[in-house]
Order: sequence, then C-alpha cells, then structure tokens
Amino acid sequence: MARLLQALFLTASAGRALASCAYGTFLHPRAEGEEVPVATFGYTGVIGPHNWAALELPTNNACATGTRQSPIDMVANVFEVIPASDVTIEVNDMPDGADFENLGSTVEVITQGGTLAFDGKTFELQQFHFHLPSEHLDNGTSQAMEMHMVWQSAAAEIAVVGLYINIATGEVTTNITAPATKREITSRSRLFGKRQAQAPVAGATGPTTLLETIFSVVDQISTPGTKVKTPPLVMSEVVDLIKAGSFQAYSGSLTTPPCSEGVNWRVSTQKLSISPASFVKARDVIGFNSRFPQNTPGQPNILMVSALGSAAAAVSLSSTPAKAA
Repeated sequence: MARLLQALFLTASAGRALASCAYGTFLHPRAEGEEVPVATFGYTGVIGPHNWAALELPTNNACATGTRQSPIDMVANVFEVIPASDVTIEVNDMPDGADFENLGSTVEVITQGGTLAFDGKTFELQQFHFHLPSEHLDNGTSQAMEMHMVWQSAAAEIAVVGLYINIATGEVTTNITAPATKREITSRSRLFGKRQAQAPVAGATGPTTLLETIFSVVDQISTPGTKVKTPPLVMSEVVDLIKAGSFQAYSGSLTTPPCSEGVNWRVSTQKLSISPASFVKARDVIGFNSRFPQNTPGQPNILMVSALGSAAAAVSLSSTPAKAA
C-alpha cells in the first residue's frame, strides 16, 4: 500500500528546479559570465513544496521521500549544541561590494571568500541568501527572516549556517548611504572588529549594519533574473556575533529542490536584526519563500505521512454508508 501511494504521489511532470539554495555549489555550479538563473519552483500552488518532487523526477525524489529533511522545529533533543569556539569561521570583507541577485526563489549575495572548519573538515563560503519568514522554527516560534550561509568542502559536502533575523526595535546608527572607499572600509573593519568583540549579544535591538547595507539596494533587483552591486560589505560584524554564541547542529537537507540530504546544519543561537523599513523593502521583493517545517529527523517524510492519512480518509469515506435522504 505504502509503495503504491509513493508511486502515485511522485507523478511525472516536466521542469527543472533551477536557482536552488545550493546555487554556486557542486549541485548547481555558477558558470562564469552566465545570466542570473530564475527558479522554476516556488512556494505556492502546483510549483510549491507539496509538489516539488514531481517537478523533476527522479532528481527531486528526496523532497517527498527523504527522512532527514529541512527545515525543522529546533526543539530539545533534535540537535546537538556546539560551542562556537569549537568551530572556526572567517569571512572576507567585500570592499568593492558584491553581486546581489534575484533568483526568483530568493535574493542572494555572491561572496568573495570565507572558511568554516569543524570536525576536521574545511568548507569554503559560496553565497548567502534569505528566506521570509524564517524556515527553521526557534522552539516553535517563527522569526521574521532567516539568512543561510552556504559552504562547500573539497569533498563535495555542504554545510549551511543559519541565522534568524528579527525586526529591530532600535535605530540605525551607521550611515550606509555613502559607499566607503577601499581604504575607509579596511580601517572601519579593524575598528568594527574590536568594537563588536565587546558587544555582540543575542537579541540585540539595533539593526545589523550588514543587512541594512544589503537591503538598501534590494529594490533595484525587484525583477527575477536581475542583479546589482551592493555598497561595500563589512562581514566582521556578523562573524563576531556568531563567534559569541553557539550552534544548534543537526544533519538535514537543502530546503529547496532537489532537497538533497547530508547537509551539515549549524543554526546559530545569535540573531541578526533588520529595521522595519528595510524589512518592508525586503518583503516587497522576496515575498514568501519559506518551506513548511519537516518531520523530526529520522522520521518518515511528512508528505508520505500526509499521503497515507489522505488515503486512509478516502477509504473510510468510501466505506461509510450513505445516509438516507
């Protein structure tokens, strides 16, 4: 019965899930000089998460059959707490700015170097992108947004650092309207690193300068397939914040097609913040791009559970005697 339902559920359909959250990695390499790809999957209707598996068979099968799918509700006993001191993380500043792209499924910043090391493995940063609202739940609670930093190892393994983003209650204290020169950003980065070493705390009320800088130009890529150069980006603010906390670690999957499993998730206990105005700008471009929470890692895929439940309900309905008029 279960095999029959699985076969029925994976109905064939044409299409290809371009512009996934693994864009830039071995799963979806970025070709030199290529145009910005536009996703052929989405988050509602027939191209939404309930039907991702059917968009490209058998590539996306894990979306409907995988047993370690992401995102999940980050509750006790589903993750391992790892001190940030056990992880080495460095990200290069981008004094000339970075390419900021609208993939249709998300907006993404192409990074210019960074390393993440744990358990004897080293990963290189490829890009970071955003989901609205957050994909992971923080002990049952959705956050305003989530940032995913995507890393790849020489052994073709994927790691993702997830950071929740809240709406800030404080005011922006850094002027980001006038892009700095290379010399200015290098000097600022040194000073910023010292200042942040004293201050980063979870749930800080002021907006994260990196986010304010990035989303100051998001309205310029409102059309999928477009890109813009950001102002200079100082990454040390976020790196120092991450280093001041810990990680909730688990083995999961990509949160977009092909939903490949074996992804090393490290969800930070530290949270970024975005100003209300910047959140509205981001929302107006990104829209809704959050996959629904998956089953507890190791448990049957939630879509298979749903299919079995629907089948049982249909059988029950068909066997119920009709009431007399």
